[in-house]
Amino acid sequence: MHRWSKLFIPTLREAPADAEVASHKFLLRAGYIRQLGAGIYNYLFLGQRSLNKIMAIVRQEMGTIGQEFYLPALLPREPWEESGRWTLIGDNMFRLKDRKGADFCLGFTHEEIVTTIARGELRSYKQLPQIWYQIQTKFRDEPRPKSGLLRVRQFIMKDSYSFDLDAAGLDKSFLQHDTVYRAIFTRCGLKFVAVEADSGAMGGSQSQEFMVYSNAGEDLIASCPECGYAANLEKAVSRLDPLVEMEGTGDGMPELVSTPKCAAIADVAEFFKISPASDIKCVAYMALKRGTPAKDGARKDTWHGVAAFLRGDHHVNETKLLGAIGAAELRTMQAEELAQYFNGPAGYLGPVGLRPEAQPLGDGLTVVVDKGLEGRKNMVCGANKLDYHLRNVTPGRDFGWTLAADIRSVNEGEACPKTDKAGAGCAGRLVVGTAIEVGHIFKLGNKYTESMGAHVLDPNGKEVAPIMGCYGIGIERILTAAIEQSNDANGFWLPVSIAPFTVVVTVTNVADETLRKTGEQIAAELDAAGLDVLLDDRDERAGVKFKDADLVGIPYRINVGKKAAAGQVELVTRASASSVDVAIGDVLAAVKEEVAEEQLLAFSS
Repeated sequence: MHRWSKLFIPTLREAPADAEVASHKFLLRAGYIRQLGAGIYNYLFLGQRSLNKIMAIVRQEMGTIGQEFYLPALLPREPWEESGRWTLIGDNMFRLKDRKGADFCLGFTHEEIVTTIARGELRSYKQLPQIWYQIQTKFRDEPRPKSGLLRVRQFIMKDSYSFDLDAAGLDKSFLQHDTVYRAIFTRCGLKFVAVEADSGAMGGSQSQEFMVYSNAGEDLIASCPECGYAANLEKAVSRLDPLVEMEGTGDGMPELVSTPKCAAIADVAEFFKISPASDIKCVAYMALKRGTPAKDGARKDTWHGVAAFLRGDHHVNETKLLGAIGAAELRTMQAEELAQYFNGPAGYLGPVGLRPEAQPLGDGLTVVVDKGLEGRKNMVCGANKLDYHLRNVTPGRDFGWTLAADIRSVNEGEACPKTDKAGAGCAGRLVVGTAIEVGHIFKLGNKYTESMGAHVLDPNGKEVAPIMGCYGIGIERILTAAIEQSNDANGFWLPVSIAPFTVVVTVTNVADETLRKTGEQIAAELDAAGLDVLLDDRDERAGVKFKDADLVGIPYRINVGKKAAAGQVELVTRASASSVDVAIGDVLAAVKEEVAEEQLLAFSS
């Protein structure tokens, strides 16, 4: 049993002005955290208790499929050079030198490090599969730390890595992690959804995120309420409704039309009296292509022109575009570059007359057409000439491209992409909402084992590179997501599984010896039964104690007040802000019943 009067719980009546999202405000006000620097936080007593409970759940579940390791956070340059990520990652990595001038970094993930272990120790298929995990501090040089623990520069992650002989083995390891992750998030009381995701810098063939819907989230999720389809907007697709094409004019071939001061899509649509869906939008980029590292580790990176064309009512999804062309980075073309590649001004760029490169990121212009333009006809586009557009433009007939790909962001209300076995489309319409990522699982393939020379002998005695998966959970993100989904004006409440305490016993007047002894007796009984109990024995007004209890996330409160003389106390459930009078002798049973009902509800939802 812990006594509030002996603990350091520095609650605040008001949140600092720079705290914007609910979880940031309440973590500060409840005394869970204090900021040390931009994106760097001290975890105080209550915060550390909750994080320890989260980590215990993660360990229990991960222990059913994997083995726990603990790897260094200070990492030498060489493994990252072998994988090619020393330069690929860029400014997100904290880099430093030791006193001898050797390069090191602070690890934000450990694919390279576990691969060095596998390379040195795994020799035969008989040693596979392997699943290794750790719970460890990670570092990322976040350019804009904000939202409390959601975007930080130092954080705790559970990361695990699987090594399998073949794709079938990886499928099994991936499914095992999917099952374990669902158990972890369920036990932590999160209302989560699993979504298709982009693999990003990790690479690989497939990835899946676990998300919690929240206005504080920085990810956009498209989902279908009919069939359950869900994907990060960086990955989401949809079915486009049929459109009525414009009638051609004249001989039906591209016609130059004077369009003074019509640089914006809306102005073009108004001029031609068309829907923006019948206009071809151009977004011009310069794309960074990473060079192949030389023996000394140096590499020559180059920039290449890229023109993305899509419907005027659609928007380029830069993550999809990067993946389609195999580039590392994008930036907007400058005026001199527009003149070089288009010989035309911004607002009037178009595809007709361009000479697309045969392969992406060649010396000329890479032209990427969104699949939403395939099969279209009689459209309008820029003429690469100030104050002029072309009409009667048909993709494929009037211009070509380097490649066609899905490079657009889906819009809310578009048709769900899923079809049944007969090929009939789902009747649902996509909904787009913001969410917090709490976990991410990847199929990496042999990207790291091949580049770093990790091999085993297969059953035929042939040397092969094991196939890998990697799997991450943000420990602090579980806590913040739980607060974001369960708060009100007075504070927040956590599920029993991750709350710093299950119940707070509040003695309304510690100067009253009878009330004080009754509170201590109840707290001792609950403690002996294995419940995490906090006894509020402070010499404070009852109102102050009630406000603090509502603030700090403890799911249940027992008020020991005037009714104690009649053998009654008040049991308050924080989530519902409801209370019932309970006989003192029945308190333990009542609290246990409440906890059991909460857990049953969590696992059935």
